Amino acid sequence: MAAVSQAGTKNPLILLDEVDKMGVDYKGDPSAALLEVLDSEQNYAFRDHFLEVPFDLSEALFITTANTLDTVSRPLLDRMEIIELSGYTEEEKFHIAKRYLLPRSLEKTGIEQKHVTVSDEALHDMINYYTREAGVRRLEQVTENLCRKLAKNMLETNRTSARITRKNLTEYLGRHRFRYEPMNETDEIGIVRGLAWTAAGGDTLSIEVNIMDGTGRIELTGQLGDVMKESARAAISYARANCSELGIAGDFYKTKDIHIHIPEGAIPKDGPSAGVTMALAVISALTKKPVRKDVAMTGEITLRGRVLPIGGLKEKSLAAYRAGIRTVFIPEENKSDLDDIPPSIKKNMTFIPVKNMREITDAALMSGQTDT
Repeated sequence: MAAVSQAGTKNPLILLDEVDKMGVDYKGDPSAALLEVLDSEQNYAFRDHFLEVPFDLSEALFITTANTLDTVSRPLLDRMEIIELSGYTEEEKFHIAKRYLLPRSLEKTGIEQKHVTVSDEALHDMINYYTREAGVRRLEQVTENLCRKLAKNMLETNRTSARITRKNLTEYLGRHRFRYEPMNETDEIGIVRGLAWTAAGGDTLSIEVNIMDGTGRIELTGQLGDVMKESARAAISYARANCSELGIAGDFYKTKDIHIHIPEGAIPKDGPSAGVTMALAVISALTKKPVRKDVAMTGEITLRGRVLPIGGLKEKSLAAYRAGIRTVFIPEENKSDLDDIPPSIKKNMTFIPVKNMREITDAALMSGQTDT
């Protein structure tokens, strides 16, 4: 009601920022109070407990923001129209930094823009190796840090101009804070590059499978969530059910131990999009056929080998492009999502829609068999 009074109109636009941060304690549940405020069927007779008079809120437009929907109550979500905004791409961050963040940071530091040149390669390195976020808040902090150290250096050396390049960037910002795993150097057996969605954008995952003599034990490591564990078991069941077509020994489930591992075990991993990646890694290890180093894939697998659609294709594709991968297998039902990928990225990549696992094994597995 204070916001309505401040706006001075009965049909204001009211922003409720970060509703996912509302806490529930013994004093009450704020989300329960918002149910009456945001429900257009009820808020025409909203009664404010401070004024103790009814007020018509049906003409007010409410916009709420949240970083995640997991902590927002379900009844409250039912009264909202959800609009999901993906994070900035690397190219978008680059232009934001070049046109806005860097000039503003230079102005704050008291350096004239004409006296400083920052190369495009240095800006891309700042985005990739010093930040990992969906927005540009941390990138702005990095540019301000760079400008402050640059100003100090110019004063100490009595220089009137400076140029920041990829080679001297670490002198001002220190060693790289983050790293991205590049494309594999060789075609390897039992190692497949998958794609993952994270809150900070997309990333790639190398899924490794080792086959050893044993009694059919299955080992899953890398701090996998329940969904990924189920995907791994479904992948093994698919391989076992299609032994003759894939050229796999029919008794491998009794004579071999299978170890599936995703590196960086300190990072929890879960999600329904690694099924085809795990299946191909298992098949590659059992058949001893290497997987092409230049491909990545995403999609869930059923016991019959169907490839199910996934989310976050835009972010995953950008992660593959950043890693140097130019061929990506995607579910057939995700073809419409290709429209969301920036044209500059899409024209340099090949997306192969697939309906079943057999299409992936035919295209991604190298012909022939090795003993390595």
